[in-house]
Amino acid sequence: MKRNSKFEIRNSKLADQRGVALVAVLWIFIFLFVVALDFAASVREEGMAAHHYAEEGEAYYLALAGFEQGLYRLLERPVSTGQDSRPRGSLGQPLEIVDGLWREGTFGEGLYRVRLVDEGGKVHLNRVDEETLRRVFTNLGVEEPRRTILVDSILDWRDSDDLHRVNGAENDYYLSLSPPYTAKNGPFDTVEELLWVRGVTPELFYGQAESDENEVQSAGLRDIFTVDSPMERVNLSTASPEVVHALTGLSLERSKEFVEERRKLSDKTLADLLSLLGLGSGEPRVRQFVFVSPSVITIDAAGYRAGFALRRQVRGVVRMAAGQQGFQLIRWVDRVGVTSSQNAK
Repeated sequence: MKRNSKFEIRNSKLADQRGVALVAVLWIFIFLFVVALDFAASVREEGMAAHHYAEEGEAYYLALAGFEQGLYRLLERPVSTGQDSRPRGSLGQPLEIVDGLWREGTFGEGLYRVRLVDEGGKVHLNRVDEETLRRVFTNLGVEEPRRTILVDSILDWRDSDDLHRVNGAENDYYLSLSPPYTAKNGPFDTVEELLWVRGVTPELFYGQAESDENEVQSAGLRDIFTVDSPMERVNLSTASPEVVHALTGLSLERSKEFVEERRKLSDKTLADLLSLLGLGSGEPRVRQFVFVSPSVITIDAAGYRAGFALRRQVRGVVRMAAGQQGFQLIRWVDRVGVTSSQNAK
């Protein structure tokens, strides 16, 4: 009996040891599986990152190709720096290409889109007076008291003192925000700086769709203002529908019709354009417009490739010399955005 009892005890210990060993082996397998799974996920993420980096890099150089193409189109045509000295009957081809329209091209197996925008066709943010600012916000549909807050705050932001207007804002207001910051008390360096000013919301700055059905866009401040215009008045021969809408009070739809009618005119004069707008030469609103050939031009270029998930956009602002004497790059934005190529239309 004793021998049988000892034998049973020994077998029980062996069974326990085998069970412990099995559990240990199972845990080891689970550990190795988790490590292998994590390693596979890491390799996959690194592979996707490398793929996206390659896509973005190719899209960037396609965008550069588009920028160079736009610059070449400017350099092969004479562009003056002041009042156009050619006959008043025609401004010729510089205006035909500096129209803000996107144009597509190919480079190798890639695609690019480029547009040329006259900065003189926008309102100069650092030179605009209080009356014009108030008119712009009125025409954009901004009501009181928000309109006065915006006007006073923009003027406070760019002046050199710490005294705020009745409805404006200075350091005491901005330091109370989270996170706090101070007022510029100087000229705007970029239009995007407006987003720091009291009362300016992303919807007001970027514009927004009025309806999902008709996709009519309300004008945004970024489409109206500039810090790179070489003059105080606005070039009516290149002004966008958003600028025309903001300065004249015409509806955005009617402003778009004006721009389309302007493109159809082979010979353009200021009187012709004012007539299209329905403005008489004696109206006060006429004094805010001028008729010149573009000299400071923004070149927007986007690059992408069919089948790629990303596109890249760059932006350069150039000041053209008289005739064909070259250009000066006065502003460069290397990364306007990295977005889906489906939005590149």
